Amino acid sequence: MGLFGLSGSKTVVGIDIGSSAVKAVELKPLKNGFELLAIGHANLIPDAIVDGHIIDLNHVSDAIGRLLGEHNIKAKDVNTSVSGHSVIVKKIEVSYMTDDELAERIQWEADQHIPFDIMDVNLDYSVVGRDPASGVMQVLLVACKRDKIAQYTTVISQAGRNPVVIDVDAFALQNAYEVNYQPMPTATVALLDVGACVTSINIVRGSNSVFTRDISAGGNQYTDLLQKELGLTFEQAEALKRGVPTDNGLQPSDAQSLIDSVTDMMAMEVQKTLDFWRAAGSPSDVAPVDRVLIAGGSSKVSGLTSAFSERFGIPVERFNAFNPSRIIVNPKKFDEEYIREMSPTMAVAVGLAARQPGQ
Repeated sequence: MGLFGLSGSKTVVGIDIGSSAVKAVELKPLKNGFELLAIGHANLIPDAIVDGHIIDLNHVSDAIGRLLGEHNIKAKDVNTSVSGHSVIVKKIEVSYMTDDELAERIQWEADQHIPFDIMDVNLDYSVVGRDPASGVMQVLLVACKRDKIAQYTTVISQAGRNPVVIDVDAFALQNAYEVNYQPMPTATVALLDVGACVTSINIVRGSNSVFTRDISAGGNQYTDLLQKELGLTFEQAEALKRGVPTDNGLQPSDAQSLIDSVTDMMAMEVQKTLDFWRAAGSPSDVAPVDRVLIAGGSSKVSGLTSAFSERFGIPVERFNAFNPSRIIVNPKKFDEEYIREMSPTMAVAVGLAARQPGQ
């Protein structure tokens, strides 16, 4: 689902513009999957992006330009994605009608459900269910404030590239999931994208998103607490968070209780989301979650997957964005350990790069 789409070429660069870093992936479409052409990551200065709003446009566009140049990424067309409070995702039910009738009526329907002035947003929608017997259709509505869309298209244009599609982070991650995991129609998973400031949750059955929610918490929570309680620099806190000893002699075990306290809070928020979905969802939507897949830079937090698995009583794994049976990664061109380590971090960028205009 794209909030902004034009026609584009076959090879597209997926750029995930996060609050702490920019990630880029270029994929070449093949008959039964893709080949990885390029992958790159560039950190951003603090507060360049706040709650998904790009505050320092020049810094972000410079970072994108440098990243693409360093990795010799020549493709002009770029897909990117947004998240945060300026993005609304809502599933609604409408009376059964033709596609043409829905296209005419969707603005009115959106006006009833979107808490922004409908003139201030870019709107997109997709029919995700039809039940002629009950005379009802389910429609997924997505709206994003126009000024936010403009920020993202501006930094890409300033970097000398052509913005083709603007997606939503949760749906880009879902696309990466469908590409790499090829889910069965009845498989129900919770896809978590744990970023620096926001954690996106997308509950997916088969290839249908049945519930999405953003939590205002992420990896920065760990870093801030470790800096404050242990008197560490940002770099030292980041190392401990990932289970690496610091340059001043602290071991990961020295910080584990602090890390666990934030993980408990995160798990509680995820649990609340699952409980809300079960309580509010229609019976046809709600099914037991088979497993949780965690993407994003903060998926590397020490003990996160095991703590979540223990709490939820289901398998929890780091997201594999480069399934070798679906995405060819040439070992002569890319370091296998680097690809494995960066895989969950690059999941949204992979989903964007694998998304063709008009999909």
